[in-house]
Amino acid sequence: MAGKMKRLLALAAVILTTAALAWAGSDDQAKASGASKPVIEKAVKGEQCVEPNDFMRRNHMKLLLHQRDETVLEGIRTKKYSLKECIDCHASEKTGSVAASKDDFCVSCHSYAAVKIDCFDCHSTKPQGSVTMHPLNVETAHYAYKRAAQANRKVSVEEKAGIAQ
Repeated sequence: MAGKMKRLLALAAVILTTAALAWAGSDDQAKASGASKPVIEKAVKGEQCVEPNDFMRRNHMKLLLHQRDETVLEGIRTKKYSLKECIDCHASEKTGSVAASKDDFCVSCHSYAAVKIDCFDCHSTKPQGSVTMHPLNVETAHYAYKRAAQANRKVSVEEKAGIAQ
């Protein structure tokens, strides 16, 4: 009889432990603790992103960095992964921006993931119509960035300001 009781207690302990672990991982627990998931607004323009959503969530920064290198270092401008095109589609209808408020497209996820966004130190957070993000002088800008990349150094803010003029 005592052996049977020990087995029942052990079984009950396993069931309670499993239930506690399942409860700890549930969405209700996150809501109860005040942790909120990012607010992801549907894109304003277009029917579909340039890549599937799960791919973009994992790889958007790789794509933007690759696009940046092609544009800045090689002078190749395409729209598929350009920051300007992303902003044009994902700017909030409320703020007109991707980074003006905590619920805007970029800020929402980056705050949730505790990742600092530095794109908008140079780039506009709002669509600028048909105007480019900033006036690049191909002879100076691309060459200056290429030299800095080859020398493995960062381009200073002052240099960037001089390049964009």
